[in-house]
Amino acid sequence: MVARNDAEWKCGRVAKSNPKQPIDRSAPASVVAAKFGGLSRFSATIGKPPSTVHRWLVRGYIDGAYHADILAAAQEPGNLVDGARLVPLDFVDTRVGDDRAMLAATAASASRRLVDALPASEASHTHFTRADWARLRSAVPLTLDEADLVRLRGANDPISLDEVQDVYLPLTRLINLHVNAAHGLARVTDDFLGRPAARRPYVVAIAGSVAVGKSTSARLLRALLSRWPDHPRVDLVTTDGFLYPNATLKTRGLMERKGFPESYDVRRMIQFLADIRLTGRGTAPLYSHHVYDVRPEVQVVENPDILIFEGLNVLQIGVGYDGTRAPFTASDFFDLSIYMDAAPGDIARWFEERFMLLRATAFQDPTAFFHKLAVLPEEEARGIARRIWRDVNELNLVENILPSRQRADVIVRKDADHRIESLWLRKL
Repeated sequence: MVARNDAEWKCGRVAKSNPKQPIDRSAPASVVAAKFGGLSRFSATIGKPPSTVHRWLVRGYIDGAYHADILAAAQEPGNLVDGARLVPLDFVDTRVGDDRAMLAATAASASRRLVDALPASEASHTHFTRADWARLRSAVPLTLDEADLVRLRGANDPISLDEVQDVYLPLTRLINLHVNAAHGLARVTDDFLGRPAARRPYVVAIAGSVAVGKSTSARLLRALLSRWPDHPRVDLVTTDGFLYPNATLKTRGLMERKGFPESYDVRRMIQFLADIRLTGRGTAPLYSHHVYDVRPEVQVVENPDILIFEGLNVLQIGVGYDGTRAPFTASDFFDLSIYMDAAPGDIARWFEERFMLLRATAFQDPTAFFHKLAVLPEEEARGIARRIWRDVNELNLVENILPSRQRADVIVRKDADHRIESLWLRKL
């Protein structure tokens, strides 16, 4: 007897599917089912009742929790129709409908789910306009030129030297003051405990959504801070390397949840930060966006003056795959945290622009994980970008990333053209 999952039971009986409901044969669920030979064969192959499969066909998509099992079933000889091949992208909706309807649906979804994109109160943070913040630069010199900036910019992040002077130089001054104060406090503690003074790395965290400009800000701060004589050794580590390998994510049915809290090896991340705090030395795994997976190589961090730790999840509460909380969270090890903020609608547009740029460049390489997207028609690829944002990145932003913003010491707010317009500095 085939076991039915809990979602199929309603009021003590199996919920009935309506066989007269229309089915879109171009939707992902229908595409996947067709590769198995249709509803009946698909149902029998994966061990799910026809009512479940029919419900997927009516909705047009298959729940992410089943993707790993379905992909595994597709590897068995004879399960797919002759000549068929099932890949993860088959579960993504690539239909291109009316753009206005799609954008309206996205806007309606955002208005239902998104929280206020600005800091809620000045009780915890002090607000600065860009002009007010720029005056806090004091006499900090500009140590970068346009050639440096070209090298440090992200794919579609048009940062200017004016912004470096107005925003980032005052920010490096603030960090420099904090570094010196932290070292002074550490010496006081060492004196109290009667132990030799030890110079410990100062840890700066940078958080924010996909496509908001975290990586550019991290690289820029690293370059600027390393030019200060007080702390010339500045290392940068990203949390992408702490994602579970794709093989593990597939086994756990989490490939469609990559970037969500449960897709990270939280314990390994916490251990790395603890090692940095205690010994100044740590080993971090590396990640390749080209192959979309963790690499076998590691990054060795050894006694930096400053460590910049950048990623989506750095300000989130540490929860493992099994739902258990780690005894510490990443933010327990930070000296200063920065949140890169922008209106969700603007971030969605930047994500789409970056996606299309990568489609025309990095994805053209046949060895790239997303090479298949490079050969799709432009409008079809654009439709995929919008749906990835809506179904994955926007959801992660709303559920996990935005709620962590208020924990940041500095909130950096961008306007619609990527220009930083204001900042918020924690009072306490």
